[in-house]
Amino acid sequence: MPNVSFVLFPEFQMLAYVLATETLRLANKCAGREMFRWTTRTATNAPVRASNGALVAPDTLDWAGGPGADLVLLCAGYHPLAHLTARVRAYASRAATTPCVIGGVDTGTVILAELGLLDGRKAVLHYEAEAAFRERWPDIDVTDRIFCLDRQRLTAAGGTATGDAVLAWIAHDVDEDLAAATANGMIHGKPRSSDTPQRNAMTADPLLMQMHRMMLENLSPPIPVEEICRRLGLSAKQLRRRCLAAHGLTPSACYRNRRMEAAHHLIVNSQLSMTEIAVACGFASLPGFSRAMRARFGLSPKQILQRTFRLPP
Repeated sequence: MPNVSFVLFPEFQMLAYVLATETLRLANKCAGREMFRWTTRTATNAPVRASNGALVAPDTLDWAGGPGADLVLLCAGYHPLAHLTARVRAYASRAATTPCVIGGVDTGTVILAELGLLDGRKAVLHYEAEAAFRERWPDIDVTDRIFCLDRQRLTAAGGTATGDAVLAWIAHDVDEDLAAATANGMIHGKPRSSDTPQRNAMTADPLLMQMHRMMLENLSPPIPVEEICRRLGLSAKQLRRRCLAAHGLTPSACYRNRRMEAAHHLIVNSQLSMTEIAVACGFASLPGFSRAMRARFGLSPKQILQRTFRLPP
C-alpha cells in the first residue's frame, strides 16, 4: 500500500496541501479500497499556519527511523530555510537512501536544493521564487513547467499544479488507469502534462517569447537591445514595432519591467540585501533602484518588504 508523508513548513500553500490530500482520497474512492495512506508532519513539530492563516496540526511527532513512505512531499512558503530543522534534515537524508520519491511543493524545492537532493536533476518551483533560486543554485536546471518528475524527485510550482504532480506520480509509480479515473473524479479532465508552462505566455509571438527569455537570463548586466535584435535576426525598428503591438511598450521598457519584476521576487523570496538585489537586477545605484521600484510598484523596496512580512516601519 503506497504511503505519502507530508512535511509542512510555516506559510505553506493550503491549496496545494488540500489538492494533494484530496487527490489521494479520490484515488482511494476510485479504487474502491484504501490504496493510499498519508501522514502529516510539521517542520516545527507543532501546529503551523498556512498562507491563508489556517492552522494545521501534525498527525505524528515521530521522526525516528526511515520514512517508510513511497512519496515524501515538503510543502513550504516564504523563507523555507529559516524553518529547516535538524529533524527535517535527518528525515530527508534517510528518505534519500530509500527508493521513495522525494518532492518539493512551491519553495519546498529550495529545501531540496539546500540538502543537495537536486544535483544533476531538473526542477520546478513557483516562478516568484525563481530569481532568488537561480542566484543561489545556478547549476540546478530550473525549468518553466508546472511540475517535474526526474529520477525520484518530484517538484511542483504549487497551487493547482500540485494535483497534476500527484496524479503524475500515481500514473508513473502506481497505476496509470487509476490516475486517469482519479482525474475524472476530480472533474479535472485530462491531467496537464509536466511541460505546461506556469503562466500564460505574455505573447503568442515566438520571437518576442525568445526576447523575454533572453532578458530574464541577462538581468545583470543587461545586454544592449541591439544585441537582442542581432540574436533574433530583427532590426531595431522591427523589434520595436512587435513590442509596441504586443505590449504597448518599447523593448527597453519591457526589459526594465522584467528586471524590476525579478527584483520584486528577490525582495520577497530571498535574504539578499537591497544593494545585492539592485546589483543582481542590473541597477547601477541603490537610489536609482529605489526610484525605479517606486515608479513601477508604487512602493519603495523597503516598503515592499514591510508589507509582505508585516514588518514595523
